[in-house]
Amino acid sequence: MSSLLQDHLAKRKAGIASAVYSVCSAHPWVIRAAAEQAAHGRSLLLIEATSNQVNQFGGYTGKRPAAFREFVLRHVADAGFLPESLILGGDHLGPNPWRAQPAAKAMGFAEAMVGEYVLAGFTKIHLDASMACGDDPAVLPDEVVAQRTAQLCQAAERARGAGPAPVYVIGTEVPTPGGATHALDELQVTSTAAATHTLAVHKRVFEEQGLSDAWRRVIALVVQPGVEFGHDSVISYDRKKAKPLVDWLRAQTENIVFEAHSTDYQLSGGYVELVEDGFAILKVGPVLTFAMREALYALEDMESQLLHAAQRSDLARVVEETMLREPADWQVYYQGTLEQQRLLRIYSYSDRIRYYWHRPEITAAVDRLISNLSSVSIPESMCSRYLPAQYERLRRGEIAGDAVSLIVDRVRDVLRVYGAACGRQ
Repeated sequence: MSSLLQDHLAKRKAGIASAVYSVCSAHPWVIRAAAEQAAHGRSLLLIEATSNQVNQFGGYTGKRPAAFREFVLRHVADAGFLPESLILGGDHLGPNPWRAQPAAKAMGFAEAMVGEYVLAGFTKIHLDASMACGDDPAVLPDEVVAQRTAQLCQAAERARGAGPAPVYVIGTEVPTPGGATHALDELQVTSTAAATHTLAVHKRVFEEQGLSDAWRRVIALVVQPGVEFGHDSVISYDRKKAKPLVDWLRAQTENIVFEAHSTDYQLSGGYVELVEDGFAILKVGPVLTFAMREALYALEDMESQLLHAAQRSDLARVVEETMLREPADWQVYYQGTLEQQRLLRIYSYSDRIRYYWHRPEITAAVDRLISNLSSVSIPESMCSRYLPAQYERLRRGEIAGDAVSLIVDRVRDVLRVYGAACGRQ
């Protein structure tokens, strides 16, 4: 499957601005939406799990890599997508989940995790050793990052055996998973000097450690193109600021593209410019579950007008009570007054609410909402108010009118923009 991605990105040599978006989510409706959109556009489907979501201890999804693979295969098949065009990737594979531990221990866990991903058939591997561990200085030198990256690559190559050859993504200036935790006015585009040094030191270390063949499968470098999102603001792509970096890439002899993280919430024109400028792998994650939450809460508003109070799901209330009772996944990220925190729990672009959809009480409330709405007829005119884009597709007969179809299509609204920028409608 890795050759599919290499072949797709190689079109850029012929002047074709080919690119691929990478769906980073573990929610079934997001996976379904991604599969339906890829099937519609006859495009590759790249789905990635992060080291926090999926690892040898289960991550926050409770799934190890092999289980996540089966989960994805099941849902893409249900959506009618052919698995031959599916690529599975591992994102931020490195010591990040265990960064509070000493580096040696954290790296041991990371090597085991990378091995499990490769054994499970993941063929796009982002090796991320950029995070400082418990006994590290705050900022790691590129040499240390490169040594640890090669260490992780060795683990992947050992696990591969005679199996498919993975392709790799490297980098030292890797944005924080899930959105910024610092002031956005500090954001700087990666300098050409930093990109040059990162690439050179990684190549040297890989060759020194006998990884020359693996180096030929390094397809992308993670850089900061100047895009990011915080709780209530987004930094849009400014190609003028990124021009030195873009020119640097065009002059490279190494056969690489840029991978752009935190591209969520950009305006449509920004994605087109990113693709044209060589950011050929666009990572998308929180905005997908953000759109899903918008659809769910819109449907709950409809439910409140269609069913008696005693029958209602009370989804928003259940979510709020669960997040207050189990604050570990949002509390350190959302500062301010109690009212500000309440709004952030719902509306923050970082979408920490996505960590809660699998909680049993929330799952039960969602199921009740879907069941309730399946027992009544949602008036078209009501759909027009709450989900206007879905209303138009419903009127044209392009989607079904059940609640889940409305939710999935709302998520596809996000992916349509990415698909158009990457060359597929």
